[in-house]
Amino acid sequence: MVRDPAVCGQFYPGERESLLRDLDKMIPERSDKIDAIGAVSPHAGYMYSGAVAGEVYARLKPRRTYIVLSPNHSGYGVRFASCAEAWRTPLGDIDVDGDILSAMKSHTNLIEEDKTAHVFEHSIEVQLPFIQKTAPSAKIVPLTVKFGNLSELQEVSEAIVSAVAERKRDTVIISSSDMTHYESRRSASRKDKMAIQKVLELDPEGLFEVVERNNISMCGYIPTVMMLMCARGLNAEKAELIKYADSGDVTGDTQQVVGYAGIIVY
Repeated sequence: MVRDPAVCGQFYPGERESLLRDLDKMIPERSDKIDAIGAVSPHAGYMYSGAVAGEVYARLKPRRTYIVLSPNHSGYGVRFASCAEAWRTPLGDIDVDGDILSAMKSHTNLIEEDKTAHVFEHSIEVQLPFIQKTAPSAKIVPLTVKFGNLSELQEVSEAIVSAVAERKRDTVIISSSDMTHYESRRSASRKDKMAIQKVLELDPEGLFEVVERNNISMCGYIPTVMMLMCARGLNAEKAELIKYADSGDVTGDTQQVVGYAGIIVY
């Protein structure tokens, strides 16, 4: 069984050669790779956020397994939904690391297999060509997250950390997230700086609080909280803002922008 792409030809090119050309433009050659534990990467259409995502993946040391945490935009499916099928893109199929996924599920009952949560969800899918380009033999563990309180997020995060430790897997945890949506550049920049600062401080609880308190429309803040919880469990020491941009850089409209941040945790 294969999870077919939902936004191929919309968010990114549907033809292999065209997609490869775009990836070559978006992912610069970098020798200063980071031995990362986690990262935040945006998930809008490549014309808007691809340059930010490309900078992130250019700096990541390739891994054997990419655990990709994402929001659930459609609302379908369970709260913490995995999908064990291979995922198809124009670059081919990318397999799920079933060993890591099984280990995660052994540590929590919150993670459930639910394909319906993934059928229309784009925020994991748009990460995959970047992974396939920079780490062609890698596998993924896809997990969409609707919502959860801090104790539940901690439980799932501890399950991920335990699975990585037990299997001794060469792993990075990607949080797929855009930042503030459809506010002026001035407002979006102000709000996004608050959220980004909490990520840079490796403060998951602080990020949860600042987003909730300031009504920051960061769609993947829950996955990012979880990534930071995992990073803390895996002894992360610092985080680096790789690139920040917004949709106005492309459209010229600075009154209704979406913000994009690329951050690496190590």
